[in-house]
Amino acid sequence: MDNIEKIALNYVENYCEPEDNLLKELSRETALTQLHPRMLSGNYQAHLLSMFVKLFKAKSVLEIGTYAGYATICIARALDEDGKITSIEKNDEIQWLSNKYFEKSGQKNKINALVGDAKTIIPNLNEIFDLVFIDGDKREYIEYYDLVFPKVKNGGLILADNVLWNNKIFGKIESNDYMTKGIIKFNEYIAQDSRVEKLILPVRDGLMMIRKK
Repeated sequence: MDNIEKIALNYVENYCEPEDNLLKELSRETALTQLHPRMLSGNYQAHLLSMFVKLFKAKSVLEIGTYAGYATICIARALDEDGKITSIEKNDEIQWLSNKYFEKSGQKNKINALVGDAKTIIPNLNEIFDLVFIDGDKREYIEYYDLVFPKVKNGGLILADNVLWNNKIFGKIESNDYMTKGIIKFNEYIAQDSRVEKLILPVRDGLMMIRKK
């Protein structure tokens, strides 16, 4: 992120919902205990997800990639009392952190936190989702998409994070850069899918909006 992008992000964050003390605490603890705290959803993006939940009146949400649970908490807060978010995280070593803040947030009753490979968990989910947020392994985005698509209602929304991938998709791709290659293939795959309407928002690292027709 260059200086202009940082200035722009700081500006827009000053005019959106402020980050509350719980989320600030979660951000700090993530920075202190995790090797890759940059993976945490920021305040601006997490509140954008909350806005989508409210605008689409989502009752059932699937998240692929819980990490520390920042976005999960924001989505859960946006749900009505009878709403539910199922969140899948493959790294069991961070579960203690997300569970700690799910409890502290008072939203744990809305959160179904699962640990394991999303590719094996998703086929066993007997649920139709209003909204899906994909933020897992970038090499597997297409597989996630194909697995969740039949489980998304018509008119439902799929959101895919990091589709600009720190602008790496615009430059020369190293032969062993499988993450960047995965994102490029995913973007091209969605562009050719006539079953959906799609739009990329240049928010932080890029957010793809995909509406199932």
